[in-house]
Amino acid sequence: MAAVCLLWANLATAVWAQQIVLRCDPARTGADFTLGDVLHQVKGAFDLKRGEFHFDPVSGKVGGEIVFDATSGRSGNRGRDRKMHKDVLESAHFPEIGFRPDRVDGKVSPDGTSRVQVHGMFAIHGAEHEITVPVEVKLETDHWSASAHFPVPYAKWGMKNPSVLFLRVGDSVDIELHAAGSLAPALP
Repeated sequence: MAAVCLLWANLATAVWAQQIVLRCDPARTGADFTLGDVLHQVKGAFDLKRGEFHFDPVSGKVGGEIVFDATSGRSGNRGRDRKMHKDVLESAHFPEIGFRPDRVDGKVSPDGTSRVQVHGMFAIHGAEHEITVPVEVKLETDHWSASAHFPVPYAKWGMKNPSVLFLRVGDSVDIELHAAGSLAPALP
């Protein structure tokens, strides 16, 4: 029994020493948003279009991308959503919102939960913006999950603030990302 445990530990260490692939499951991955105004908060969500990451646990380098369908954005109010798509996101012209990570700052544990900083490029409204996002990630034998919470300063990034005479909203929107999926060693 001890030999089996030792063999399993050596195999897990060997797998962890190589690049791993984290694929997003669309049913378990999404992006929620919250935009505050003086009276209440508007909440909504975007659907995943695609997502896959390639992570080297030794160097901390990460590649791949996660992309959301900008046209899927919904807040539960058709008029507000129409204005969001037409005037703010211009989703007919810019149908994707994405993040391309390039490195992880901090140590990712091969089993259990880790809190790290992920650096990369956030693409929205036809432009890319460099950001670093705090991420909580949990890796297990064959699956993973992660969550991140960060602001997007949409007005600063060139999108229109939808405020009107008596309704004032903030210049940034809070994003709550939740992702999960399969985990496997990268093929050589």
